[in-house]
Parts: sequence; C-alpha cells; structure tokens
Amino acid sequence: MATQVLIAGAGPTGLVLALWLSRLGIGVRIVDKAPEPGTTSRALAVQARTLEMYQQVGLARTLVETGLEFSAINVWVKGRKRGHAEVGRMGRGLSPFPYLLIYPQDEHERALIALLEKEGVRVERGTELLGVENGDRSVRARLRRADGAEDTCEAPWVAGCDGARSKVRDAIGAGFPGGTYAHLFYVADVEAAGPAVDGELHVSFDRADFLAVFPLRGQGRARFIGIVQERGEAREDLGWEDVHKSAVATLGLDVRRVNWFSTYRVHHRVTNRFRVGRCFLLGDAAHIHSPVGGQGMNTGIGDAVNLSWKLAMVLRGQADESILDSYEEERIAFARRLVSTTDRVFQLATRTGPLADRARTLAPLMISALFRAPATRRILFRIVSQIAIEYRAGALSAVRAVGVHGGDRLPWVQPQPGEPDNFAPLASLRWQVHVYGAAAPGLERACAARDLPLHVFRFGTAARRAGVLRNALYLVRPDGYVALADPFARAARLEQYFEDRGLHPERPAAPGQEASRNTGRS
Repeated sequence: MATQVLIAGAGPTGLVLALWLSRLGIGVRIVDKAPEPGTTSRALAVQARTLEMYQQVGLARTLVETGLEFSAINVWVKGRKRGHAEVGRMGRGLSPFPYLLIYPQDEHERALIALLEKEGVRVERGTELLGVENGDRSVRARLRRADGAEDTCEAPWVAGCDGARSKVRDAIGAGFPGGTYAHLFYVADVEAAGPAVDGELHVSFDRADFLAVFPLRGQGRARFIGIVQERGEAREDLGWEDVHKSAVATLGLDVRRVNWFSTYRVHHRVTNRFRVGRCFLLGDAAHIHSPVGGQGMNTGIGDAVNLSWKLAMVLRGQADESILDSYEEERIAFARRLVSTTDRVFQLATRTGPLADRARTLAPLMISALFRAPATRRILFRIVSQIAIEYRAGALSAVRAVGVHGGDRLPWVQPQPGEPDNFAPLASLRWQVHVYGAAAPGLERACAARDLPLHVFRFGTAARRAGVLRNALYLVRPDGYVALADPFARAARLEQYFEDRGLHPERPAAPGQEASRNTGRS
C-alpha cells in the first residue's frame, strides 16, 4: 500500500501510531535511525489507560501476563522509613486494569514490533530523517538509509515521533520552551540484595542524596534512579563508581552486579505547536518532563491513539481535514498541565535546604494517611492512571448526561458473571453507540442509517456506580472517549452531531481499505 503517513521514530509512540493506523487500513512507513530496537530503557510504568487502549488492539494480555503489578510505596528520610502506602489494585471497579504495571520499555517495544509485523509493517532501521518540506497537498521528506544513500519519501502526512531532539520539530519551526534541572541523574539496572529489594518501590531522601529503587521481574533485580553529582559539576561521562552511595548504604543494599548504567538530564518542555501544516509532533518530540508518576511514555501513547483515528477518517474521506485541529486542542492542554504538576513534585523531591528537608519529613506521613482513605485512593488512581484525562472543552465533545460528559473516557461498567463487558466492543476501533437500559424508539434505525453499531447493556448497580444514566445515548469515538452524551437518547441529536461536524463514519472506504465491520447489539 502507498505511504499515506510517514512516521519518524520507532519508540513506543511511533509504534503505537503505526499499529493503530494499520488496523484502520492506512498505509504507513515507519523509519528509525537506530540500527536495532533498544536493549535498555528508562520507562517502566504502563498505566491503566494505556492497557485499556492496548486491549482494543489485542496487546494488553501480553503485557499483563509477563509484567509486574506495582504493589506498594515506601518513603525513607535520613535513614528512617517514614511512610508506607499500599497501592496494589487501588483502581478496583474503575478499570479492568486496576493497577500500575511494571514493564520495561525495551520489552514493551519488542511486543509492539511483533504485533506490527503481523500487520505486514516493518520498521526501516538505520534510516534517518534529514528534513521535511511542508506542501499544500503532501510532505516531502529526505531520508538517509543505512548504506548512506539518500532517498525522498512523499506522503500526505508526517508524524514526528522522533524524540526530544526531533528533526520534524526543527523542520517545522515549532518551539520547545521550558528548562533543564541542574542535577545529573543516573539510571541503573542492578542485581542486589537487601530489605529494599522486596518487590515494592522504595524512595530515599537525605541532604546529600536521592535514590528510588523500582522492582523488576526476577529474583534480586531492581532499577535504581538517583543523583550522580551535586549541581555545578560538568562531567557527564561517569559510571556507577561515581554516584553517591549514602542512600544505597542507608537502605542496606548490597549491589552485586550492575547490568546497565546511564546518566541523563531531566527536562521540562512542551512545544508550542503539535501540528504545523501536514506535520504532527507526538511523544517526546512534543513534551518531556520529569519521571514523576510514570507518565511520559504513556502520554506519548495517548497522543498516538488520539491522532490515529482522526488521520484515518480524513484519509478515508470520512471527515474534513479540520478534524485534525482537535489533536492539538485535546492533547496540548493535558501536556502543559502534566509538565507543570510533575515539575512541582520533582522540585520538592530534589530541592535542598531546611524547608525542603522539613517538607520531605512531613510528606511521607501525609501520603500514608491519604492512601488509607478509599475515596482518596480512587481519586489518586484516576489521576495517575490517566483514566481521568478528558476533552470536555473540545470541538468534538457535546452535551452531558448526568455524571458523564461529552469528552470523558467511556466509564468501565464492571460486568457481572455472564454479562458482556462494555469495553469489549471498542476492539472494533469504530464509532459506536452505547445504551445502558433500553434503546429509545427510532435510535436503532438512526444507527443503522449511519452504519453505527448499537450496543445495549443491562442497567444495574455497576452501571449506576460507573455514572452512566439509564436509557441515555452515549456516542463513543474509536479511541473510547464519549463524543455525545444525550440523556434523552434522541435520534435527531445523534444525526445533528455528525452533520454539525461534517463527519461521515458510514462513508465507504477507498478500494482496498475496507474496515472490519462489527455491527449488532451486545
């Protein structure tokens, strides 16, 4: 199939974009200058919202079966354990994945690559993007192959998933305002023994050092993140022997082997444009921030899913190009909030001085107390897991039906034995209508006219707890977000939604691009 979207960068963001576009029948080409997939990684956390999106394409089970559920946080201050919080399954009833999953990025990428290859798409390794020229109807991209020869690729759209030093971002003139923290940090995969290598997260603070110990699969394996040196020192070509060891000693850790070690600077930046003409920025090319909360990789994956179905609709003639403006509208606001929030928490964790010491002494006690309250646990899970991300103010969102707004993620209704899961139909990657109770007269005919699957679920205690309204109409986007929530389930309102936005999900695809059909009732 001809290249309809050229993707620069084969990290998780680019791979997810390629996978979703391929599933939607779009011809993609994905290039990466690295000669092979990564064998080391910094990103570990896979959030519930990411797993929900992976469930749509059949990847969630692979990660869950081989990943490690995150269970508890321990906070140490000056050698004393000051806080302990149980976090395992804290999202019970909110998501089919009520936990944070530990799954290293290199293994994560291999799982995505394997699934993408089943779609007939292979990453072009050793192929570097040199630059792009935005045109009125297409983009010309200059590429350098592994043998040194240069090539030109012309495609209707280009997606820059090429990291913090993005060539796409440079080529389109998008700024990258923000800053860099003074400390130099390290990340190390180690084999160690001690009380802090127990399958839980341990974070240690003192005046001279900071250390986070993350659990990994396998006996005695852990990921260390800490400070290499004090601010003001310039050398970055350092190794394990150069790091502060006070926190390692404080936690009683015996490091027997260092399998991988790397240093890095932590940045906080958000580009001022997620789209310029026919070029888009996603993932680290668009936003980078501190590792607080394990949000970075998951945010890039969310960018990819958000953009994929919109590009597919445009390329299939089902929507005007104006729908692509909603990508920046929906994603840039979240990226800015995320960078601001992680920046404040990160500064609290790494700042020095009497006030910072006092705050770090009190914070663990507060965290322990907060995590004991069920209501607080639910709120924190919604935020950290990214299931609370919403696009209510966006142009694609309309109306409210009690607790669920247009722009909200479709609530998960925990199924009773023998009942269907309301997230199962999302695997079609199609627009669809959900009703919890009974469909209003005329709604079935309206859905059939628009070629919209209508899924009718029983309304019970779980549905009420999830916040959906009996007999209301919920129009669901391909990415699992509610576009329209109408408490009166009016067929005319459904029709008006599509007409107002010039969307035609029922329009036949171009030859050879027919999407799978999954109509009917649940």
